[in-house]
Amino acid sequence: MTDKILIVDDEPNILVSLEYLMKREGYEVHLARDGQEALDVVRRERPRLVLLDVMMPRKTGFEVCQELRADEAVRDTLVLMLTAKGRDADVAKGLGVGADAYMTKPFSTRELVQKVREMLEGAR
Repeated sequence: MTDKILIVDDEPNILVSLEYLMKREGYEVHLARDGQEALDVVRRERPRLVLLDVMMPRKTGFEVCQELRADEAVRDTLVLMLTAKGRDADVAKGLGVGADAYMTKPFSTRELVQKVREMLEGAR
């Protein structure tokens, strides 16, 4: 069974490149362009992992993560925050609202693929 991944970012270039990268690795990929759309897609598609930007319209990644953790139906969804906000306080906030991992932009695609693989295998 192919793992589903949801990529959430309001930057079209990032969505396209991450979608290509994750599909190339064999994952089923879904996309969302803002925080509210992310919540809707998670509840409809039930991805195993969400690659989640922090700074987005409608709801921030922090708010999305909090809502996922509060919703019993989807609280086990893995969340990897991908963001330009790399200060220690931002990382602590991301982990504090329930993110499973946190990577700062720019990131190496090889590191990202490895982290995604580790998270999905570790959750089995």
